[in-house]
Amino acid sequence: MPVPPLSLPPADRVRSPYTGWTRAHWEALADHLLDALVPYATPGWARYQLPGRTSSSGVASDGLEGFARSFLLASFRIAGARGAVAPALVERYAAGLAAGTDPASGEAWPALADRSQPMVEAASIAIGLWESRPWLWDLLADRVRERVVAWLSGFAGRHTWDNNWRLFPVVAEEFLASVGAPYRQRAIDEGLDRVEDWYVGDGWYRDGDGRNFDYYNAWALHLYPLLWSRMAGPGRDGGRGAVYRARLRRFLADHPRFFGADGAPVHQGRSLTYRYAAAAPAWLGELVGCTPLEPGGTRRLASGAVRHFTLRGAPDARGLLPLGWYGTYPPATQAYSGPASPYWASKAFLGLLLPGEHPAWTRTERPLPVEESDFRTALPAPGWLLHGTRRDGIVRLLNHGSDHQPPAPADSFPGAAGASAADEAAGSWDDPHYAKFGYATATAPETAGHTADGRVDQHVALFAPAARRGGATVPGAPSRRSRVHPVRCAAGVAASWHAVPLAGAGARGARVETVSAPDGPWEIRAHRIDAPAGTVVREGGYAVAADLPPTGETGPGWALARTADGLTSALVAVLHWDEDAGELARGAHSNAYGPHSATPTLWLGAHPGGSHVLVSLVGLARGGLDPAALRATARAHVTPHSVRVWLPTGPRELPLRGPGAHAAP
Repeated sequence: MPVPPLSLPPADRVRSPYTGWTRAHWEALADHLLDALVPYATPGWARYQLPGRTSSSGVASDGLEGFARSFLLASFRIAGARGAVAPALVERYAAGLAAGTDPASGEAWPALADRSQPMVEAASIAIGLWESRPWLWDLLADRVRERVVAWLSGFAGRHTWDNNWRLFPVVAEEFLASVGAPYRQRAIDEGLDRVEDWYVGDGWYRDGDGRNFDYYNAWALHLYPLLWSRMAGPGRDGGRGAVYRARLRRFLADHPRFFGADGAPVHQGRSLTYRYAAAAPAWLGELVGCTPLEPGGTRRLASGAVRHFTLRGAPDARGLLPLGWYGTYPPATQAYSGPASPYWASKAFLGLLLPGEHPAWTRTERPLPVEESDFRTALPAPGWLLHGTRRDGIVRLLNHGSDHQPPAPADSFPGAAGASAADEAAGSWDDPHYAKFGYATATAPETAGHTADGRVDQHVALFAPAARRGGATVPGAPSRRSRVHPVRCAAGVAASWHAVPLAGAGARGARVETVSAPDGPWEIRAHRIDAPAGTVVREGGYAVAADLPPTGETGPGWALARTADGLTSALVAVLHWDEDAGELARGAHSNAYGPHSATPTLWLGAHPGGSHVLVSLVGLARGGLDPAALRATARAHVTPHSVRVWLPTGPRELPLRGPGAHAAP
């Protein structure tokens, strides 16, 4: 049976002048998302087998994922309405719990096994059962409750991945404790203790060992510990809850700066198909009483994010959340992503647990930071520099700290004798969702494998000295930016370096040190590159993408790409690039923002050898960029330890560490 189109209430521009959304909009969207799943349910309601690519975990696990993640949404809807929802909603999830835990039903959920996807889903089921307990769990038959307890108890003796997964048994075991079932306090303590190893300050956690920073900090590493403490209560949380609340408060002080005026979050990191789950911690701060945000600011952030995707194809015409960013786009997913994976977006509906009279629902919306003024915000913990421009509402993230790499080998730390570029890169990769120098709310990275050269945008690539350009294809693959070593992130300047295995570069390989400094819609970027003579260097700006091919312009030392709606990416040579450096690289079906993309690039045909500094300007704006004029006026001068750049807005000093200098990772 076709699902009726999404029908939303009239916009309320008095209470919600920025989005028009109220609680009624959230409830209508939640009901639409849940109703749209009904045609894909198995007869006993234990699985939702959605159309689309099967995940690496298989069809049965994907069906469980459909149940568990939508159950999270259903539980928030049921509890938020104090049970005053359509009876069929409660009935079908009660039936699913009975069938999913019954080995004879033909729809039984896979058992929890080491590092298995059902572990993730068990955590969602535990949270959903706790939040909706009076209207669901308490009304289940004893035999069903016993089977649910037995299934959740499958965590015993099993191993999780050593990252945010350590939190899944924590919430499952706490739910078991809350209903008087046998549970393992040691599993709770060990999981929470392990997460402490990853806390780096200012509200930021690494997602496991290494420099893994992304939205998992928001939708997992803050979320689960605080929902656990909400389950445990002050009598059982051992004081941890107060610590978690203080950390979330600190995180939320900066989190709104990740969202553009159109509601889009910065497009960075893995599992981006969870979309507006990035708004979950804003509601969580209200729910547990630890937010620095004004109540109307919380709703502005969350409603803006959900509205952004709702207007752009998520949910789609079937009422489903497709695997992708807006529509279906597999390169924005991972092998573990199945057809129901996007429903982790259910976490954004935490706000429904707040009563309708809560100030977060009743106060007038407040603007996002990017709607109030331009800003530059340093986040030293992840090594990021955020800069937003009020005129176009775009936020950009300059990345000098997150790389999604395994921890560095002991002998590859800077200064260690014998450390080589090959050691540094062994077993590593350059995920386009982590390895780029810049990300934004209006762009997505080009995804390798879908362009002739996947390492173009927001990257500086080195090619072996034999490479040439100008009418001939540059042979060989471009270098990677794999392990990122932060140098500094403060006062409007961020810097890092990375090693590059390169033929002819010697045992230590080539080395790229990069310094970034925002200036309005532009970023001043300086690279000190230690490489053999003749090495070819290419830099790319932001990739812009749309349904129609972007237009392009090039000139002496500059290049520009522009979409039909005026989104413009520009790149300007300031120092030591070739005079005819400006070119345009085009992609097809390689970008989450549209099937046609373009990236401005600059080239240096022959590095002189040794240490050489290149300076460029990287721009992204909705109109208003004039790279030719900037090229004519911008100047730069290099000293042994800095680059001084003169722009129409005034001079800027960018510190460099000097040839051969290293910084601790």
